[in-house]
Amino acid sequence: MSATKTKKFGLTSKILLGMTSGIILGLILRNLFPESEFIKDYITEGFLNVIGTIFISSLKMLVVPLVFVSLVCGTCSLSEPSKLGRLGGKTLAFYLFTTAIALSMAILIAIAIHPGHATMVTESMHFDVKQAPSLADVIINIVPTNPLQAMSEGNMLQIIIFAVIFGFAISHIGERGKRVAALFTDLNEVIMRVVTLIMQLAPYGVFALMAKLALTLDMKTFGSVVQYFFVVLGVLLIHAFIVYPTLLKLFSGLNPFTFIRKIRDVQLFAFSTASSNATLPVTIETAEHRMGVDNKIASFTLPLGATINMDGTAIMQGVATVFIAQVYGIDLTITDYAMVVITATLASIGTAGVPGVGLIMLAMVLNQVGLPVEGIALIIGVDRLLDMVRTAVNVTGDTVATVVIAKSENEFDEDIFNDTQAGKVAPGFNAQVHAEEK
Repeated sequence: MSATKTKKFGLTSKILLGMTSGIILGLILRNLFPESEFIKDYITEGFLNVIGTIFISSLKMLVVPLVFVSLVCGTCSLSEPSKLGRLGGKTLAFYLFTTAIALSMAILIAIAIHPGHATMVTESMHFDVKQAPSLADVIINIVPTNPLQAMSEGNMLQIIIFAVIFGFAISHIGERGKRVAALFTDLNEVIMRVVTLIMQLAPYGVFALMAKLALTLDMKTFGSVVQYFFVVLGVLLIHAFIVYPTLLKLFSGLNPFTFIRKIRDVQLFAFSTASSNATLPVTIETAEHRMGVDNKIASFTLPLGATINMDGTAIMQGVATVFIAQVYGIDLTITDYAMVVITATLASIGTAGVPGVGLIMLAMVLNQVGLPVEGIALIIGVDRLLDMVRTAVNVTGDTVATVVIAKSENEFDEDIFNDTQAGKVAPGFNAQVHAEEK
């Protein structure tokens, strides 16, 4: 009986219930009390904001220790320099490959559908974009001058570089290194247990986030660019549920439907938080306990993917570039579109640690092909909703890459992947629930 209840009211069901009820509550309050200062001050910015912010903060709290500890553990286990280089090369190549596919598909579909119209009002539009770093600054800033400062600021590229170097050194100092590695392994288990505990609060956090979103979303702005919105949304869904499953089947031979069923919790978390980094604890837990990926692979590829894999953002950039060009009546050549693909693909690595990365990357792309950056103001109104969806796409790509690479490295347990029960319970409790059922 208890096992049946666990399956019936698993984490996915609870998150969906929290998401749906939050949206319904937000819409009801919005329509019943459209100008209520009480609702705004005490519900939207008070109760809902507090609960939602605490939930996001609790996830982000784990990101730096999780990335550092898990990467050290993963690198420690890769004692051979050739294996570390091979794994890094495969991971980077896969992420860049899928980003290029995403961009190309987005541009082609946007050109075919033609969402932008030159009759749209473009006067008085203004958008201030932060200055993107130069290529030289990006390369220089990859190596941290102060690892502790990088951790306090959440500079993920610098943390990754330091963790890889630190873990590599541990694996090459003999017995003393083994003792340190054992300590990091234990720390990793502790962090994963904290992840499990925090994830039980997810339905309540998601409820608050969705309710606040429904109360604050500017529907008038959404209506003005509805065609752009649905083109981006359509390409995101195609990439997530057609391109990724196809690549999974092609490169690993695994069942895509099993993968999609088991990735649901990760996608829901990513959609609710709109942050790949905040979702990272859930992504790692799912890859290891539901997908069957060995820790040494998951702890290396997933933190790297959360930092540099931006397929969802790339899709937004591709459609937005075509949309803005159409609005301003500017014809782009095939060479221009090729430059968009190259620039945005490479920039997905170069601007990984910059706040507001999606819009900064888009500004770089627009400048590259001579389009007005002010056109970004047209799409800001719906960017919040699209950001949630493209984050879910990003984490799906991270997990597909991890499964494919783990399979190619023979660090993959196919029995866990094919175990249907492993996809029906909350991560971190698989072994416990299975033991109770037995």
